[in-house]
Amino acid sequence: MPGQDAIQVDQVERLLQETGKDWDRRTHRMVVLAEVAAPSALARTWRLRRPAGADPLVFEAWVELVRGRHAGRMEDARAAAENCYRASDLAPDDPTPWVVLLGILRLMRADSRELFAVWHEVTTRDSWNREAHLEMLRYLSPEECGSRSSQMDFVESVRAAVPANAPAVGVELTAVVDEHTRTTAKGGVEALLARRQWTGVRAARVLDGALATWTRPGYLQHAAAQADLNLLAFALVQAGRGRECTGAFQLLGDTVTDWPWALDGDPLEQFRYWQAKSLA
Repeated sequence: MPGQDAIQVDQVERLLQETGKDWDRRTHRMVVLAEVAAPSALARTWRLRRPAGADPLVFEAWVELVRGRHAGRMEDARAAAENCYRASDLAPDDPTPWVVLLGILRLMRADSRELFAVWHEVTTRDSWNREAHLEMLRYLSPEECGSRSSQMDFVESVRAAVPANAPAVGVELTAVVDEHTRTTAKGGVEALLARRQWTGVRAARVLDGALATWTRPGYLQHAAAQADLNLLAFALVQAGRGRECTGAFQLLGDTVTDWPWALDGDPLEQFRYWQAKSLA
């Protein structure tokens, strides 16, 4: 439709401007909108329309990162990183240019010293940025640039300091689910015994703690709270504690996330099956 691009640019611009200095909500909207905009030319259109704006520069870099993740490599990582640095100069208090730069460096398998320097820039501006913590968690995994021990060291450092309802509160449970996925992927006897990990002291403690707090109405206030509740429901199912998912499913209603439900098949089918079973 004529003028459709301009309408979409205005909508994205408005959604991001509405967040002000709510960095948690701003980061979340960037993540969601970049994923949706990746197949289109929306990000480039916005950047050409406002070449001196920080938001269009960050958004285009994030869209390029999304495309790079789908393709396994970025077409021009240097240009995307340059957009981040320019945006940070224009909006020095904003952590989002540094968050997307962290993602770019992770995809490039950059040296850890470079990555930790950017991590410092993010956390100086937004101590418990959820997206940045998840980027670091995956970068430090044995599948990427770290090891199981380096990932666990990171998780322990976060667990010791994170406020109980901060946006990054789901880092440890994410790590437990990742460990379950890692074990299951090995196949054979290890895959058959993967459920045993959920009876271990650490996994049980993480699940019990999340179950006791996250499912209180209004307890989780961060922008991606429903993603963390999906994570909790999935983890309880994997642990054989599906009957304990009721509180999480009641808070979720019809809100389904692709990950981690897609690990077991069609996300919507998995979600509906276990929701119906827990609420029966």
